[in-house]
Amino acid sequence: MSKLIEQPRFSCALAAQTTVLAIPRALPIVHAGPGCASKTFLTLSQCAGNQGEGFGGGGQISSTNTGTKEVVFGGENKLRTLTENAFKVLDADLFVLLSGCTSGIIGDDIVSIANEFREEGRPVVGAETSGFTGNNYQGHELVVNSIIEQFVGNVTPKVQKGLVNVFSVVPNQDPFWRGDLEEIKRILTSIGLKVNILFGYESAGIFEWQNIPNAEFNILLSPWIGLKTVELLKKKYGTPFFHFPYLPVGGKATSLFLKKLTAFANLDLEKVTAVIKKEEEKFYSYIVGLADFMSDFRSNIPNDLYLVADSEYAIGVSDYLVNELGLQPKGIFITDVPPTDTIKEKILETIETLGKEIREVVYFESDGGKIQQKLFELIGTSKRAVIFGSTWEKIVAQKNNNMLIHLSMPIVDDVILNKTFTGYTGGLKLTEEIYSGIFKHGTIDKNVQVL
Repeated sequence: MSKLIEQPRFSCALAAQTTVLAIPRALPIVHAGPGCASKTFLTLSQCAGNQGEGFGGGGQISSTNTGTKEVVFGGENKLRTLTENAFKVLDADLFVLLSGCTSGIIGDDIVSIANEFREEGRPVVGAETSGFTGNNYQGHELVVNSIIEQFVGNVTPKVQKGLVNVFSVVPNQDPFWRGDLEEIKRILTSIGLKVNILFGYESAGIFEWQNIPNAEFNILLSPWIGLKTVELLKKKYGTPFFHFPYLPVGGKATSLFLKKLTAFANLDLEKVTAVIKKEEEKFYSYIVGLADFMSDFRSNIPNDLYLVADSEYAIGVSDYLVNELGLQPKGIFITDVPPTDTIKEKILETIETLGKEIREVVYFESDGGKIQQKLFELIGTSKRAVIFGSTWEKIVAQKNNNMLIHLSMPIVDDVILNKTFTGYTGGLKLTEEIYSGIFKHGTIDKNVQVL
């Protein structure tokens, strides 16, 4: 049975409009009631570090704004007219029709309408994303799979050696999605792969999507989001996939990812080993440079780790902070809702491999109110906590002047451009965030004299 939750951290399936907007030169057309598109924009853009409208987002999203007339008589003709007019005034390579709750309840068939336009040679896709379909994690998969099924279509693959498709973060639901995808592509390119990253600045847009069937293999960097997609591609085009069940953060995990990928795809071991050596030398030379700081300010550095994020980030960040930086895990809250108990168990199995001390403090909880209550209970009067989470956790951090580092949705009091905590680059950035934080959050005694 459905229930109300306090302090939500994700939206409904219609918020997959941000998935469409993350594809260069793709635009959504929303078949929903007034306000649906703008509200999901506020949730998934402004609350993701004030990322703004971009290409055709925000108030520019086309919407039928269905009302009483469409509920009574149907809204398909209105959607046809809106789509036809969109071609006259909007400059895009792909249009994706998305349904809201109103159109879903009355049974308007947006997929059939999309088919009508494609039969005329126009690039239009339809995805049933009514809010009751699920949350925006499921909406993201629905949109991606609809584009593959309807736009990429039934083609004969022309496999290109070394070409890979990457499926990973959900745009905007991961506030660092742009930086994350840039770092993932940088790492994969460095070992000689050609990468269809599919979303963001590094993507070539529709060309990459049409090139999906030609990949030698697919890469999934996520516990469960995107699993249906890579399984679809395996069935549809016979493309095998490599599944690494979290975003690697820092030197150890990123090198492990590359080693496992090399074994899976039989890549050039000598070349990959050389890349790993170079990246690790650079990474750990920076970490070693922290020795004097760690010694001088050791009594000021918070060591109790509390983390609130969805599973793909929670696993990788916890691994790095505990197993490389030595923080003590006290409470790890995973906020996405795995669709099955089997997936939930697999997430726990992955965490178990990272250390029992992490596994013992893992909680699955999407209700922010309950998370906040538990955090107050766990932290108590401690001033040694570092909290990785969202703006919702600010009140918890402020109680004892503990440190808060933004990691997950919603983030309204920060601006995020291409920041990342993923890979080698992200690990260093995350380290900076922690240790710079002792100055920014007033942890340092004001009487300390700097010579």
